[in-house]
Amino acid sequence: MAEPLAHIEEMAAQGMIAIRADLSQLGDRIAQAAGVPLPAQTGITVQDARNLAWMSPDELLLIVPQGEVPATLAALRDALSGEHALVSDVSDMRAGFTIRGAKPAQVLAKLCPVNFATLSPGTLRRTRAAQVACALWQSADDTFTIIAFRSVRDYLRELLTNAALPGTGLDPR
Repeated sequence: MAEPLAHIEEMAAQGMIAIRADLSQLGDRIAQAAGVPLPAQTGITVQDARNLAWMSPDELLLIVPQGEVPATLAALRDALSGEHALVSDVSDMRAGFTIRGAKPAQVLAKLCPVNFATLSPGTLRRTRAAQVACALWQSADDTFTIIAFRSVRDYLRELLTNAALPGTGLDPR
């Protein structure tokens, strides 16, 4: 049996915090409370075990170790107190997978309408994997991360696993 193009692994329990606010006015406060630099538009920044992802002009997703969620929520809410902002724990709503190996971009290219040749490390893309709304990005080590709603976790796992098989879909040789 041929080796898969990449290996799919579900992310261990991660804390995820959605932040909605006027980033141009409150971005510095958010970055300080989150402990991660504010990402550029369509970017993701990493500081130790924390990731801060740009999701839209007024939305960020902070990914932290599960045990740090309560303290991080409190810090963000304190920093944004009195402002028009929303900080919400969405950890139970999301599931994530890492795709790593020889050809992770080819696995995702079978599912997503994205030109992976133009997706550089540190750039986040909101897209679809088949019919699943998701966000994905590439790390400096050529590992990809994909996050979607937990309700489609099993479906997304099967999509990724099948796409990683050689000879399925658009498998360039």
